[in-house]
Amino acid sequence: MNISIIGAGPGGLTCARILQRHGIPVTVYDRDPDAISRNQGGSLDLHEEDGQLALREAGLLDEFFALARFEGQEMRMLDTTGRILARHLPEEGEMIAPEIDRGQLRDLLVRSLAPGTVQWGRTLESVSGPSGGPRTLTFADGTTVETDLVIGADGAYSRVRAAVSSATPQYVGISCLEAWFDDMETAHPELAELVGEGGAHIADGERGLFPQRNSGGHMRVYIMQRVPADWIAANGLSPDDTEGIRAYLRNEFAAWSPEVRRLVTDNDGPYVDRPLFALPVPHTWEHSPSLTLLGDAAHLMPPLGVGVNLAMLDACELALALARSANLDDAVHAYEKSMLPRSIEIAQRLEGGAEDLLAAHDPDEIGQFVTGEARS
Repeated sequence: MNISIIGAGPGGLTCARILQRHGIPVTVYDRDPDAISRNQGGSLDLHEEDGQLALREAGLLDEFFALARFEGQEMRMLDTTGRILARHLPEEGEMIAPEIDRGQLRDLLVRSLAPGTVQWGRTLESVSGPSGGPRTLTFADGTTVETDLVIGADGAYSRVRAAVSSATPQYVGISCLEAWFDDMETAHPELAELVGEGGAHIADGERGLFPQRNSGGHMRVYIMQRVPADWIAANGLSPDDTEGIRAYLRNEFAAWSPEVRRLVTDNDGPYVDRPLFALPVPHTWEHSPSLTLLGDAAHLMPPLGVGVNLAMLDACELALALARSANLDDAVHAYEKSMLPRSIEIAQRLEGGAEDLLAAHDPDEIGQFVTGEARS
């Protein structure tokens, strides 16, 4: 089998690693110039039943545990004054969902692969060829590659998906700004005390914050608002106008306490605009023995804690199906028979769930959080 994976994110790299453990050659193509050229984003919690399961199959679970931040499982619910409404402190030895930075996870997976597996700087333009294969990959530099199976692990705006589906991500009505904080214990000790070792959620019904501790003394705060996707330009601002955006946010969060408002305004560096998109539900495509999708390329959902875990579970199941099946058609059938119903069920459950990011905490929710229901 000549297998090509598009996208060197957690899903694509996990799939490649498990394939190689079973002696199956694979090449991963990614548009990044190298593994460290782009900031990979914030912290991820890998769950026992999917993300960790995939790493166990990849033979990397112990290495993950050596890097993971178990203290990052702490979670707080705060009100807009900074008062703690509910708090989960991980018990000794708790391994339900330890945290790891995205960059650390990518590095772990890349290092586990045979040299040359990932071809960096390869931006896919299109996929052509018959459904029965072989497929032709055309890259931005004009080169082409012929392959028996294309695995689209290239995220929300997948170029691979376009070969089997006309679906495109739709704006969910909520936008997110990412703010970065450095040297938390020295430069921002009050905010470190407010947030704790893991993450926190604060919301008032129209806007919300999710501060999340990262490794190395860093923190990211996700500032969420119910606004048009082009809200920055609509307010006469530009993404690089940090002071203008900061002034706008001071006004929007004026009713919140000064202590909590510092999570919005005391960031180190610019804001990053991240409007939230999701694929239509349900999202399916006509089966092809030469092409399939995993992760956000297959089932982009609101950011409610399932994305990377589902991508890694998809990757694990697809790699094992390829290792255990007599041919590509049987393998892709077996994988999609499991993945599609699961992703549809979860996407239906989470549809519209982005509104929860803005919802003020009610007593029932706080009770569920304390008992563990909301966290699960």
